[in-house]
Amino acid sequence: MDYAALAARIREWGAELGFQGVGISDADLSAAEGRLAEWLELGWHGEMDYMARHGSLRARPAVLLPGTLRVISCRMDYAAALENEWPALADGNRAYVARYARGRDYHKVIRAKLQKLCDRIEAETGPFGHRVLCDSAPAMEVELAAKAGTGWRGKHTLLLSRDSGSWFVLGEIYISLPLPADAPAGEHCGSCRKCIDVCPTQAIVGPYRLDARRCISYLTIEHKSAIPEELRPLIGNRVYGCDDCQLACPWNHFARPTAEPDFQVRNGLDRATLVELFAWSESEFDERLRGSPIRRIGHERWLRNLAVGLGNAPSSDAVVAALHARMDHPSALVREHVQWALLRHKRVAA
Repeated sequence: MDYAALAARIREWGAELGFQGVGISDADLSAAEGRLAEWLELGWHGEMDYMARHGSLRARPAVLLPGTLRVISCRMDYAAALENEWPALADGNRAYVARYARGRDYHKVIRAKLQKLCDRIEAETGPFGHRVLCDSAPAMEVELAAKAGTGWRGKHTLLLSRDSGSWFVLGEIYISLPLPADAPAGEHCGSCRKCIDVCPTQAIVGPYRLDARRCISYLTIEHKSAIPEELRPLIGNRVYGCDDCQLACPWNHFARPTAEPDFQVRNGLDRATLVELFAWSESEFDERLRGSPIRRIGHERWLRNLAVGLGNAPSSDAVVAALHARMDHPSALVREHVQWALLRHKRVAA
């Protein structure tokens, strides 16, 4: 088999499936394993117990899938539009949802396309060992994508590309075929520290060092319990995820809107207000967000996040009335954040 020719066809097939970047790396992540161990030792993973539970497995693809020789890394743009988002973040009545979460769950989209890519390869080579990943198994996807030459790790710890910025999602295929590996991409952040300086909670404690326990994306998505009170005012109106470090990154001047229909905005999540989203019943939440990544946090945490946003909103009769409507919610978690928000408005009114 001419593996170099096959690698070239894999890139072509990936592009046909809608991926903007396809690269191939070896499966050796030993250079990154120590950094992962240090991050876990510091406890910066917070309540993400699965990070510690899988430990070094993330850095050992050939242990996760015996026989793995190479990893195909793919990236796909997800931003439906690239308009200036700072006014939305400054409008305390708006609910800010991270761009990646406004359409269909990207995990489902990417996995389906990666499986189609595997089918194309198998039609060429016959059966081969492989596994499709998109946050579905322990993997160091940014490290793999950087090794495959599809970008470099930025100081905010996300992958960056010279021609696509960072508004993209990643997926991988572990394979048993000895394809030629691509050269890693060079780093191009230079002395820039805009992503570090803009972080509302100072979660980026230094270049390439993220304390997830302070990260708004972690707090509004992965964190299951009460949000630390001292961090709530810093969250502002960000109710699911946070894009600030990406919005500030100069490389995103080169980003392009996605052509993927599944990533188009649903339920007006790029324009919704805190009050209107807070009024959704649990059944409305489940129905409206069917197929959305937001649905996995559940209605309880959705209300928790919105209550924080309402506590940070400009005081108004509508905001206070919305909070009062949830004062007796069955969830103690929701009630705690509602009470905190109402206290905030009492101080403002005083």
